Parts: sequence; C-alpha cells; structure tokens
Amino acid sequence: MVDKRKEQERAELHRAIWAIADDLRGAVDGWDFKNYVLGAMFYRYISENFTAYINAGEIEAGNTTFDYAKMSDADAEEARSGLIEEKGFFIRPSELFCNVRAKAPLDENLNETLERVFNNIEDSAKGSEAEDDFAGLFADFDVNSNKLGGTVAKRNERLVKILNGIAEMKLEYKDNAIDAFGDAYEYLMTMYASNAGKSGGEFFTPSDVSELLTRIGTVGKTEVNKVYDPACGSGSLLLKAQSVLGKEGVRQGYFGQEINITTFNLCRINMFLHDVGFDKFNVACEDTLLNPAHWDDEPFELIVSNPPYSIKWEGDDSPTLINDPRFAPAGVLAPKSKADFAFIMHSLSWLASNGTAAIVTFPGIMYRGGAEQKIRKYLIDNNYVDCVIQLPSNLFYGTSIATCVLVLKKGKKDNNILFIDATNECIKITNNNKLTPENIDNIVNEYASREDKDHFARLVSYAEVKENDYNLSVSTYVEAEDTREVINIVELNTHIEEIVARENVLRTEISKIIAEIEVQ
Repeated sequence: MVDKRKEQERAELHRAIWAIADDLRGAVDGWDFKNYVLGAMFYRYISENFTAYINAGEIEAGNTTFDYAKMSDADAEEARSGLIEEKGFFIRPSELFCNVRAKAPLDENLNETLERVFNNIEDSAKGSEAEDDFAGLFADFDVNSNKLGGTVAKRNERLVKILNGIAEMKLEYKDNAIDAFGDAYEYLMTMYASNAGKSGGEFFTPSDVSELLTRIGTVGKTEVNKVYDPACGSGSLLLKAQSVLGKEGVRQGYFGQEINITTFNLCRINMFLHDVGFDKFNVACEDTLLNPAHWDDEPFELIVSNPPYSIKWEGDDSPTLINDPRFAPAGVLAPKSKADFAFIMHSLSWLASNGTAAIVTFPGIMYRGGAEQKIRKYLIDNNYVDCVIQLPSNLFYGTSIATCVLVLKKGKKDNNILFIDATNECIKITNNNKLTPENIDNIVNEYASREDKDHFARLVSYAEVKENDYNLSVSTYVEAEDTREVINIVELNTHIEEIVARENVLRTEISKIIAEIEVQ
C-alpha cells in the first residue's frame, strides 16, 4: 500500500513539474529552465523548513496557535542570532515563500522583491558556520534575465507562474510518503540532462548507476564515516548513500569538490532539498586536481565518483605535481591529454584504510600503454585494485560509450582481482539503456561472492594480470558468450542436396515446357 502511494505521489509530482515546463515553453526553454524551478523549489523548501522548525519549538512550549509566517518582522528579529546559530540562516516572516507568493500577482516590482529576499537570505549566513554553504546559492536565479521576458512586466508575469506552480506542488516534506523535494530535484535533473546533451549529462549520474556504485562501495557495511566525490557535479551520486544506508548510516556527512560554479550551486541546493543540514556537508568549488580541498580531513570510508572522461590537465607541465603526495607514489603523472588516472590517484589518496572507492572510468585507461600502464602497475603491484566491472553502453546522458567501474581498496584480504562483464545487464528505455534493480542485484551479488561464473565473472590472480602486462580490460579475462547459432554440417549438406535435387527437377520441367512451345 505504501509503495502504491509512493508511486502515485511521485507521478503527481512529476506531472506538476512538467506542467510548469510546458507552461513556460518558448519563454524559458531547455536546460536554463531548471535554474528557475530549482531556485523556487529551494526558496520554498527553506522557507517551510525554517517555519516548521520555529513553530515546532513554540508548540512544544505550549503555544499551540503560533505561526511564524504571521509574525511581524520586528518581533522575529529578536530571535535572529539564535536561529542563525541553529539553522545557519534567517528569513523574515514577510520574506517567506508563502507571503511573497501571496502578494506576487500585484507586486509590480516582483523581480526586485525576489532579488532582495534572496540577497537577505544569503547575507544572513555571513559570519556564521554556514556562510560558505549559502554564499551565491541563488546566483543562477536571474530575475532580470531577458530569457524570462523582454520587459519587467513580462518577466514578473513568468515569475508569478513559477511561484504559483511550485506552490501548488505537493512538497510537504513531513507528510509525503516520498522524499518530495529530493525526488522533484532528481526528476528535474533527469528530465533536462536527457535533453541537454553534454551540458546536462556531464554532471548528472543516472540514479541506477549511482545506486550500483554506492552498493558496491558499501558491501558488508551498514554505516560509513562519510562519503566523498572528487568531481561531485550536482551531488546526486553523493546523496545516494543516504537512500542506501539511511540518514543515520552516514555519520559525518557528505564531502565533495566541483569546478563548475553553476553545478556547485546545484549540489548545495541538492543537499538542502534532501534535508541535509549545513553542518553535514562540505562541498568546495575548486579544481580538485590542482587545488584539492579536504586535505586535513579524516580519510573517507566511501568514495563514489563519475569524473570527466579523458579531459586535459596540467600534468607534467607543472614542475610540482610529480612531488604531490597524491601522485608521487606512482612515479609518473597521468598524461596531459587524459586526466583519468589523476582522479583515480587522488581518490586513492583520500581513501580510508577500511574504505572502498567505486569510480566510473573510460575503458581505454584499462589497457593503454605509456604512463597509464605504469600507474596501473603501481596500483596492481600494491594490491589496490579490487574489481573491474564492464558496464553496458549508453547508460549515461551525453555519451553512448560503454564505461567501466574501477573498485579500489586499501585493505584487501587477498591479491586477486575480480573481473565482471555486465554488458548485458540492462534494459533499453527510449534512447538509453538502464540498469534494473535485478541487474544491480546480479552485479552486487557477484561482487560480494567473488565466484567464477562463465561469461560473467572471473577471479584472476595477481600473477596472471602481471603476465598480461597489467592489462585490466575485462574482455582479457572474461570470455564473452558465443551467441552465434550452432550449425550442424550433416544437416546442412542434406538440406543443400535437397535444394539441388529440387533445382534439377525444376530445370527438367522448364526444359519440357520450352520444348513444347518450340514444337507449336
């Protein structure tokens, strides 16, 4: 019954989001639209979360009729400092989503009102522990953009539509069977990543792949100290640990780094929409390879990542990187034209001794020579490679390539490497392939059991991998099943003889007909 309710609520929520998109089609089109919807969703969320927090405290104190939204700004200001310390930010009653939205249709300066409100919310966190988490959060909600309309009146008309559409969504986070705000975020990202090519797909990992990585990384565990992603994008992969392990299963929170400022903002919004407090996440906006954050943090028990494939980086153009403690142990840097192994070495450096890193990689790094082969040699000789999984093609938005998952561990119990060929573990959905729950179970169960299975998985010794020049390509060790039809030569020859005999009969009959015609 609960599952049916969840599906009904989810379907209703998705219809509401699509209705807003449809209403604004031609005005705010494509990938940019998400900034307005997500920004408005976030504004509503923190308004309701903030109000509910204050109201709950008053009700507990016996004031059962109290409603923060109806307070005067002056009275509310008395509690500002305490609320900022507890919640990380402050919103005046007049600037709550519900109150701004109620006045929006008659507010000729709605764009200015929203800009002021957003600035006030961000400014309220300045000087507090939450300052970095709130700075610039509304930067991509441009109330004066020509994409909203050519005049202030047109822009405000569409802002009213966005506010009304978000207000009408059933997003009450206390009463819903689903994680409504989080689910709305995931749906929006999926909806636009699938239509935005590389611009959307490059920082959004589909939910099914996220689940596979997280479950692989948490086999045998019910909790981890924290989760880390060195190329965290919009943060959905990080947050999958919350749904797999439960909120209490991630003790210290979510950590990551993202170079793109817009995506960095999306990630922080995603954290809040999934009800992660400001003190439970730490996301930095910097180049992970050149300016890594979290140097001084305790190593991470779970690292999950889908870093960009084969991007350029400084590499050996920098005289200092070869001495960087993340890269120095391998004795060589990843090629300047292909930074894949730089992300892998970085992740290994941040990994706890009892941790697991599950990283999506481009298949070419598993067998190419040169510096990449030397780095593979370092990883294999030091027994860090636990498993390599070949995934089906066309799982990701913006690329149809077949990817791999490289699983790293520092505390392996043997020196074998498991290879899994999961190329057939998928179903086709529209233009993409998808991992079903059954597909994910099959892969995870094989990873946990480490048993040889014909055409699917094989546990390979260190000696054999070394003999193969440190090649980690799955096809080198797992023989693909021959699906060609078996031909019975005897039956084929008999069939050919029958065809030839029939052909001779037909030739004879045709010759008779021709002879009769010539006689006439």
